[in-house]
Amino acid sequence: MTAPRRPASAAPPAGRGPGGGNRRHPGPRPRPFRGLPRHSCANLASGKGQGRGFESASPSAPRLPALPLAFKLERRGGACGAADYNSRHATLWAAAACSGATVSAICSSPRTELRCSSPGVHAIKPIVTGPDEEERNLFVDSSHTCFLWYYRVRHFFNNLTQVISVWVYDPENADPDELLGSAEEPSIVGGNNSIVLSTQMATLGQKPIIHTILKRKAYVSNEKMKKGTWHIMVPMTRDDALKEIRGNQVTFQDCFIADFLIVLTFPLLTIPEIPGSLPISSPRGSQLMVSWDACVVASVVLVTDMETFQTNDSFHTWTRIRVPPGSLSDAERRSVADVIISQDGIFFLTNGVLYQKSFRGFVKLGRILNLPNGGIIGISSRKWCWVKYLSKAKEKRSNFAVWTENEIYLEYILLKFARLVTTTELKNILNLSVTATLTIHSVEYTGHPLEIAVFLSYCTICTVTKKIFLVIYNEDTKQWISQDFTLDAPIDSVFVPHFIFSALPGLVLWNKHSIYYCYHNFTFTGILQTPAGHGNLSMLSNDSIIHEVFIDYYGNIVIKMENNVIFYSKINTRDVVKLHLWTNNTTRAFVLLNTSGYTYFLYALDNGTIQIQDYPLSLETRSVAFTTKNKCPYMAFHNNVARVFYFLDKGETLTFWTQIIYPENTGLYVVVESYGPKILEESHDISFEAAFGHCTKTLTITFYQNVDYEGIYDYFEMQHNNTGLVMVQLRPSEYSKTCPIAQKVFQIAVGCDDKKFIAVKGFSKKECHHHDFSYVIEKSYLRHQPPKNLKVRYIWEKYGCPLRLDFTEKFQPVIQLFDDNGYVKDVGANFIVWEIHGRDDYSFNNTMAQSGCLHEAQTWKSMIELNKHLPLEEVWGPENYIHCFSYTMGKPGDLNQPYEIINSSNGNHIFWPLGHSGMYVFRVKILDPNYSFCNLTAMFAIETFGLIPSPSVYLVAAFLFVLMLLFFTILVLSYFQYMRIYRQYIYRPLHNPQRKHKKN
Repeated sequence: MTAPRRPASAAPPAGRGPGGGNRRHPGPRPRPFRGLPRHSCANLASGKGQGRGFESASPSAPRLPALPLAFKLERRGGACGAADYNSRHATLWAAAACSGATVSAICSSPRTELRCSSPGVHAIKPIVTGPDEEERNLFVDSSHTCFLWYYRVRHFFNNLTQVISVWVYDPENADPDELLGSAEEPSIVGGNNSIVLSTQMATLGQKPIIHTILKRKAYVSNEKMKKGTWHIMVPMTRDDALKEIRGNQVTFQDCFIADFLIVLTFPLLTIPEIPGSLPISSPRGSQLMVSWDACVVASVVLVTDMETFQTNDSFHTWTRIRVPPGSLSDAERRSVADVIISQDGIFFLTNGVLYQKSFRGFVKLGRILNLPNGGIIGISSRKWCWVKYLSKAKEKRSNFAVWTENEIYLEYILLKFARLVTTTELKNILNLSVTATLTIHSVEYTGHPLEIAVFLSYCTICTVTKKIFLVIYNEDTKQWISQDFTLDAPIDSVFVPHFIFSALPGLVLWNKHSIYYCYHNFTFTGILQTPAGHGNLSMLSNDSIIHEVFIDYYGNIVIKMENNVIFYSKINTRDVVKLHLWTNNTTRAFVLLNTSGYTYFLYALDNGTIQIQDYPLSLETRSVAFTTKNKCPYMAFHNNVARVFYFLDKGETLTFWTQIIYPENTGLYVVVESYGPKILEESHDISFEAAFGHCTKTLTITFYQNVDYEGIYDYFEMQHNNTGLVMVQLRPSEYSKTCPIAQKVFQIAVGCDDKKFIAVKGFSKKECHHHDFSYVIEKSYLRHQPPKNLKVRYIWEKYGCPLRLDFTEKFQPVIQLFDDNGYVKDVGANFIVWEIHGRDDYSFNNTMAQSGCLHEAQTWKSMIELNKHLPLEEVWGPENYIHCFSYTMGKPGDLNQPYEIINSSNGNHIFWPLGHSGMYVFRVKILDPNYSFCNLTAMFAIETFGLIPSPSVYLVAAFLFVLMLLFFTILVLSYFQYMRIYRQYIYRPLHNPQRKHKKN
């Protein structure tokens, strides 16, 4: 059953498609929002795109009755700003004016609106009937970003495309369906006319563009606007799902449109509920359990103590996950200990056994799939999304881990499980005592796309304490690395780890009461301290225990206790602060991230349903930071890192800049850290400026390789040792909880980009008649001199259109480099060509001497002689290339031989035999060992034609003379032969008469 959408009073999370923003979350960009020129007032901002109005400070309104409300507004640091404030007990609306003095407004209407003339920070405290509300410091800013993009998506599986319908709407005057994300077309009535707004913007030159974040592609509408809507077609994809709707810099009423971040992948389906099936849940009274797809955060599964729910749109809609009757006992159905959502389905851990729920049904996983039938104590999946990564191993990386006390198993695509290691093997790997007790405490995926962390419990006398230490396994190199991490803990203690999004290994680890942190590759460690000077969070939350630790890509750490008290920290900091109370202590809740990068609360209600509510994390943290006087030590931190994944090939460099602006005399700087194989060189250049009490420090970093691959003994081993994945991060030297972004993290993949390829200029598959045909190559034209002619099938799909050349024309191939974004550049490196069917009736116009060789150069003939055991395409390549421009290599030899190596500048051309036409299918290969890690080859075909030239006059005369001489010789010889026969028969009668003989 699909749950109904929420009522209008429960606003959707920010930026969720198919809607857009809402009154409180106008868009995906971390930007302030404008003052409304129509009202001559400034507007609210959350600093991270949180919204025009002050976000709700409570769970969804329908759960609690509307109560009379009074606002007390005090000015701190500026005039007031317009606000839409939802109290913990009601959502009320009224008009109030302010000009710097304290303002109170008592009202009983549904909402209270506060408008002010200039930005600043203001104290606001609702006076409510019931429990007292905490005073909040409201951050107000002005911005000229007023309007939002709204989009709808239609899927076309026949050509694997998606059509995105886009229009503009004003969230302050929008139709309720647009605010809820349920509108199918632009609004057309009253003041909520999005058709008029979109048409007006189009008249002024506005046009939306879909930009993809990872592959840097752009898609625009190829047709005119229809009914106030643009339609943009994009391909379905999983590896380029993060997209952004951007517009031109066009204003209407001095207002811009906010850029809008969306996640658009292949359509995701929820598992349907089968009638008659039974609920599966966690034990009665337990807290919520949640799992989400790391790369599609809108795909979530929730387990409560009553039901299990699944969504593919951040719980805008949801279905219940149930199991067939008889598949589990009642006790097993109510004993879910953990859950994971994966592309292979939903996996439940119940009473030590793993089960899979998918479209095919509900099955128990055990020995038949190489898993234990019982004794499983934990499952874990990836927390961070890395769509692209470089792996030198042929195997795919795992999707999730399963472990018992003594074994670890990894799950791969299509439900394939493999045992990774046992504790007995780990004792040998780590050189531990065989008599000690070693068990697996937990397994967690790190921030690295190819690493898995294993926490081990170790003790010799296991009665009071144990040691927990950490080893990391790399799925690419298959290596185990012990980390500088040891934790002494009581024997029965349990810790939950969560790795942060960083280049260097870093994590937070918590038990029931405290949070341990390990940052910067375990060099910065400790316990997060409270303002009271201790690390026990339970003492500040009425003895409640930690339920959830939420960490996002911005470095925010939100600690939610079981009674819904919330603490806040940020990575690379040492302390936590307590945030304002948001919901009551009995509601079961969970903090999640939506597709636009904002947090929201998920609530499980007592009636067996669920509800969501936006959580204005930025406004809440700013409010507390204003009270504690916590400030960011720098003014701005910028860089030009536009992607999270870069390839670096041979001979290439990657250059980035990063800039920090800070007050004078604080001495800040930018830290560049890398993690991975030591295969890159770095060069740094620093510039410094100081003016008006502020300093600007700019750091330019260049990454490159300084390795010569030519003439080495084992070329492929050298390549393998100098390729790999390097994680890099840029961060300020000092940091605080009020700084917007903790660090910039990206990958540099040193190796072959499998999207890179070469092609010969001027060849295509579109400029000829598409058909296959056969032709015969005369045996004398073949390199290996076979006894018979060779019949060849020309495969058009493989070889493309042949280029027709007169056999008097010389030809020099021009090689072009491409990647998945198209043409990159012309290749200037050395390359070789050969005819794939073995023809050798062609040559090259340059000799070795003309090319500048100092000794005999490599040729196909010499390389075939040296590598007789290899096929033709492998006898010569960058792995064995030796140049001929040094006296120290090779022998002088005959330098008048053809030089068979071509590049774009040496003027070497292929020329053809003049005595016959033919069809040649060539393969070209890059020969330069310092050009690319890829084996770059391409194919092209040439058909030669022309008139066979007339022979020489002297040759013809000589041939005729010999022919006539032969004729007269035969004539004279025949004359004498006939004369001899004639004379013989002149003197000899033709018939001798027969004589009679007497008989005796």
